[in-house]
Amino acid sequence: MKKDYIIWDWNGTLFDDVALCMESINYLLKKEGLPLLVDKDAYQRVFRFPIIRYYEAVGFDFTKRSFDELAQDYMAYYQPRSLSQVLYPDAIDVLETFQKQGYVQVLLSASKKNYLHAQVKQFPLEGYFKDIVALDDIHANSKAELARSYVESQRANMKSVTFIGDSVHDYEVSCYAGGACILIANGHEHKDKLIATGTRVVDQLRPMIAIINPAFAS
Repeated sequence: MKKDYIIWDWNGTLFDDVALCMESINYLLKKEGLPLLVDKDAYQRVFRFPIIRYYEAVGFDFTKRSFDELAQDYMAYYQPRSLSQVLYPDAIDVLETFQKQGYVQVLLSASKKNYLHAQVKQFPLEGYFKDIVALDDIHANSKAELARSYVESQRANMKSVTFIGDSVHDYEVSCYAGGACILIANGHEHKDKLIATGTRVVDQLRPMIAIINPAFAS
């Protein structure tokens, strides 16, 4: 029986932690005496993967403090506060709709596994995801290998796999793994950067329903 897969990103796609992530990086920048990111636009334009390149872009000098030290400091600030964040509007409704339509939904994140599970369990999401796939460390280097390995393990037809995320890297992941991609411009990277990939870009979650399953277009 043919299965259609939707592989979701978490941060900035379903989980609204953009303001907290900006607050967290500004916490580090202030500690290091560096200029702060003044608004969401500035944050979205500089954010990127791998995260080490993002840290370089905002001005951290790894000869003064290593990337690992900065990442540990960031997560110590971010993670406990992340447990009070919320899902994007329509997130559960969209997941519910796709579940009723018979899609296999998977959560794939560059987050550390235990941090991701702690965030997910705050919400009534049990039963929506067949699998939750994440990294073993906090450095968020790439989830491309995770994606390819997972898709191969499922023996999925790549024509039936759609990746949904909020970053250029999510598009890169879809290209590496071989599936289609839709990006949402309400997360961590600026819409201009997402449009430049040439893939489909939307502003909110709900339009995903009609895009993936045109039979449900209004």
